[in-house]
Amino acid sequence: LFQEGKPLIASQAKEVRLALLTTSEVEPFLGSKPYFGQEPGEGEVATVDLPILEAARFRGAPIVFLGLSEAQANDYRQSTSPEQLAKTLIGTPFFSIDLTEIGQTESDRLLQTSTAGTDGYALSFAEPRYATRGMSEFDAAIFAEARSMVDWNFRNKFCASCGSPVYSVWSGWKVSCASLLSSSKHTSRKPCPTQKGLHNITHPRTDAAVIVAKKFPPTFYSTLAGFIEPGESFEDAVKRELWEEAGISVRNVKYHSGQPWPYPANLMVGFYATGDPSESIRLDLDKELEDAKWYTREEVLAVLQHSEGTNFTRSDYQQIANNIEESVNVQVTGGDPLGGDAAVHDSSLRVAPHPVPPRTAIGGVLISDWAFGKAPTLKFRL
Repeated sequence: LFQEGKPLIASQAKEVRLALLTTSEVEPFLGSKPYFGQEPGEGEVATVDLPILEAARFRGAPIVFLGLSEAQANDYRQSTSPEQLAKTLIGTPFFSIDLTEIGQTESDRLLQTSTAGTDGYALSFAEPRYATRGMSEFDAAIFAEARSMVDWNFRNKFCASCGSPVYSVWSGWKVSCASLLSSSKHTSRKPCPTQKGLHNITHPRTDAAVIVAKKFPPTFYSTLAGFIEPGESFEDAVKRELWEEAGISVRNVKYHSGQPWPYPANLMVGFYATGDPSESIRLDLDKELEDAKWYTREEVLAVLQHSEGTNFTRSDYQQIANNIEESVNVQVTGGDPLGGDAAVHDSSLRVAPHPVPPRTAIGGVLISDWAFGKAPTLKFRL
């Protein structure tokens, strides 16, 4: 729980920990059911197949789904659809709730009647830096994610593209422009640009995009890339992105280099990691990649040594830019094939059979340094 950015802590003697309350204890602040999947009208439930209302919330205090704490290891490698896999997961869901707009009397009553408050702990909303001093690693991770998300939702009340109010979707992980709703009164305005594509301005991602992997099949392939999520470290982002996009588990994450990437305004941070090539690749978890394969150093070197392995003309670059614009807005996902995370299959490109990014892009540097044995040795487990 948060109030004006301050987390609720439970303290006793020298012990300080993050206060965790049950759903029933905070129910008076949750508003009417369903808590997610709402429509603007009181008591209205969103249509299941309407994307702009996926896990939407219009009423009650702001809530964010933080994730699932797994009491036991779930089998993520089972060969089933992501939808079916999600139904089999076992764990405890965690949420954050922002009580900033709740009156002091109501919040004081909550502190007095909660289980933690009656078990000898003193509950209070504390200055964040003070609160983290005695937190366990688990509590600190929850706090970092939760506070980042609470702050982002609190500060972003209007659409960055057209200025209309926004509302919460995806259980607090995205805001959507109110002009997209059928009840919108802004029909005389020019349509909001967020109607098309998955725009990064509607997500709480940071500007740093993480380059994390090696892959090199035909036509045009680059490295994997993704955005750092709130409260996430570089190393965790590397592991998560590789798992989400290719179904590969990695270890020994090691920093290589960084590069400003003004498309539109990002910082690319390159890493290497160790994976098991006998591990099967899985592309259906978030369905961002067309293909991915394991390739040997010799195969990569053959491409780098080809006369047109990294040689692109002005028209080639323009065609790549056109492909990005047609598929997904470049401002959205950072899915630039030169930076990483995109395979371009277009016979009109005047390039070698297996082109990779040039060394002017960090994706090309990562590939080249690895192929020529210049990559840092991966000695440490992270």
